[in-house]
Amino acid sequence: MASELLFAIDHLDLTDVAIPPEVVGQLNPQAGPMRQVDHVVWMAKDASAGLGVKVVRDDEFWVPYHVPGRPLMPGVMMIEAAAQLASVIYQTKSNRRGFLGFTRCDQVVFRGQVVPGDTLYLLAKEIDFRARRIVCDAQGLVNGKLVFEARITGMVM
Repeated sequence: MASELLFAIDHLDLTDVAIPPEVVGQLNPQAGPMRQVDHVVWMAKDASAGLGVKVVRDDEFWVPYHVPGRPLMPGVMMIEAAAQLASVIYQTKSNRRGFLGFTRCDQVVFRGQVVPGDTLYLLAKEIDFRARRIVCDAQGLVNGKLVFEARITGMVM
């Protein structure tokens, strides 16, 4: 995967809310501490790409345990956040409601750390879309720095 951004974000207002938290909650079944997308800032008109937000709080369930004294957001949680954004894209584009389970995670590269207090911006872009499946390339940014990349495949369960 390239280390350049999947799409330009410099023209986007990162304070916008295109899909609010309550709608994210209607689209994805994850709740409580497992919800990893707070809201969506931007969605392409054809729902082929989106920019989501995860504000990493001091009270996240993993903070006391994942490197005590120096909490780091686990890579698997970063990937989960990207997978949840990909699910929002799929459900918006397909206009279907249901559980999208993730079947593959490929080409994962971690390039930086995410810690409490950070805002993790999630980029996801559709690579392949079918009636029951989506493949997205995904990236995470903190303070304008690329912290991870992955290709995620989800399937309707």
